Amino acid sequence: MYQRSADLGLGVPFNIASYALLTHMIALITNTIPHEFILQIGDAHVYLDHVDALQTQLGRTPYEFPEFVWKRTREEIDETGGIDGFRLEDFSVKGYKSHESIPMKMSV
Repeated sequence: MYQRSADLGLGVPFNIASYALLTHMIALITNTIPHEFILQIGDAHVYLDHVDALQTQLGRTPYEFPEFVWKRTREEIDETGGIDGFRLEDFSVKGYKSHESIPMKMSV
């Protein structure tokens, strides 16, 4: 994926999660195995009012990655409309653990 402009504090984490999920959705529908998600950024930036929050985040020790699990099979999802047949309850994340939130305001 190419992203022209990227807010590293708020936008990029959301973009990585959403496009990685889309990659898994497409792989399931096409009966392939997702291998990697590659993000290319044109203008990566950190807003001044995010610096302290991001320094806090960088000082934390990451937890183990959770496991992503499909609740329905490809055939079941395909019967309900293919790529348009996904429902919220199709997605399951096991073992997710997070640190306390770090507030960051939306900069404009």
